[in-house]
This record gives sequence, structure tokens and C-alpha cells, in this order.
Amino acid sequence: MKATITAETEKYIGMWVTEDGYIRHELLPDNRYDEARGSRQSAYQGSYKVTGNRIDYKDDTGFTADGEFREGVLYHAGMVLHKEAQPKNAQE
Repeated sequence: MKATITAETEKYIGMWVTEDGYIRHELLPDNRYDEARGSRQSAYQGSYKVTGNRIDYKDDTGFTADGEFREGVLYHAGMVLHKEAQPKNAQE
């Protein structure tokens, strides 16, 4: 999956987390993602592409999935993920 980082994609880059913190889904700037589940780091990894408010995933095993951003929330595979705020000093 070839993807390009655009201003539209850039706003979604970062850590997305379920309310209970069990699933931590990081969208990286190189169009890759890394998902942790509980204490299992890098449980799933692959690439993604953002088109409008839609995100398409292809994990490294070939599995595909999609999701949708609505009002700052990522809905993906039955999960509801919220973007984790970056520490203020990380932006400097």
C-alpha cells in the first residue's frame, strides 16, 4: 500500500488509545502503524493510508481493515480510540 503523508494525514499521526488503555494504536509518520495490546508490544504492525476521514490498514501478514475518524475519534474494528495528547515539551 503506497501512501503519502499530507496535511490531512498528518493531523492523525500519533497514539490512539481505547478508553481502558488496553489497545494502543500508534500511527507513525512513515505511514506505518504499531499496535500494542495489553502488555504485548507490537502485537500488530503494518501500513495505513488516510483518505478523507477514512483509514485503510494492511498489516504485515496481509490482513486488511479499515476505520473512520469522526469528530476526533477513531472507529476501527469495533474499537473506539481517542488520540492521546502529546506532552507539551514533546512539541518543542
